[in-house]
Amino acid sequence: MARKRYAHVLCRQEPANLAKGQTFRKIRPVAGKRRVSIPNIITLGRILLVPIIVWAIASSQMEIAFAIFIIAGVSDAVDGFLAKRFNMASELGALLDPLADKALLVSIYVALGIWGAVPRWIVILVVSRDIMIVSAVIVSWLFGKPIPMKPLMVSKLNTVAQVAFAALVLAALGFGFNPTPYDLILMGLVTIFTLASVSLYLVEWMRHMSTIEAK
Repeated sequence: MARKRYAHVLCRQEPANLAKGQTFRKIRPVAGKRRVSIPNIITLGRILLVPIIVWAIASSQMEIAFAIFIIAGVSDAVDGFLAKRFNMASELGALLDPLADKALLVSIYVALGIWGAVPRWIVILVVSRDIMIVSAVIVSWLFGKPIPMKPLMVSKLNTVAQVAFAALVLAALGFGFNPTPYDLILMGLVTIFTLASVSLYLVEWMRHMSTIEAK
C-alpha cells in the first residue's frame, strides 16, 4: 500500500532537474490524431466490398449483391457513429468515407447498367455528375485555391435517393418481385436531385473561380 502511495506522489511531483524558468508538463495522447483507427479500417473494408458486389451483379447473384450492399450501408453508419462517439474522426477518414460511398454507388450503377437492370441514361447522369464535381475540384486546386466542398442538402437527398433506388433494384432482382411504381418514382427523384445538385455545385464553383480572377 505504501509503495502505491509513494508512486502516486512521485507522479504528481515535478522533476527536480528542471532549469530555471522551465515548466513541467505531462504528456498526454491527443485524441483524433491517429491515422489508422477502427472507423478507417471499416471504411477500407467497405472499399474492398466494391469488386465483390460488382462480381455478384455480373454473375447474376443479386441476393448476394443485395446482402453486400446492406452490409456496406450498415458499416457506413457504424464507422460514422464510432468516429463521433469516441472522438476517432481524422483527416484520412474524412477523405476515405465519401470516396468509399462514391466508389460503391458508381460501381453498382455501372454494373446494373451493363447488366441491363437500369436505363443507361441514368447511369451516365450519375457518373457524369461525379466526374464534373471532381474535375471542378481539380481545376480550382490547379489554380492554387482549392474550393471547400461542403455537402449541400440537395446532395444528401440525392445520395439517399440513389441508395434507395439501387437497393430496390437489387432486391427486386434478387427476390423476384415487381418494383413498379416505386422504381419509377425513385428514378425520377434521382434524376431531379442529380441535376439540381450538380447545378448548385456548378454555381458555387463559378462564384469561387470569379473571386480568384478578381484578385
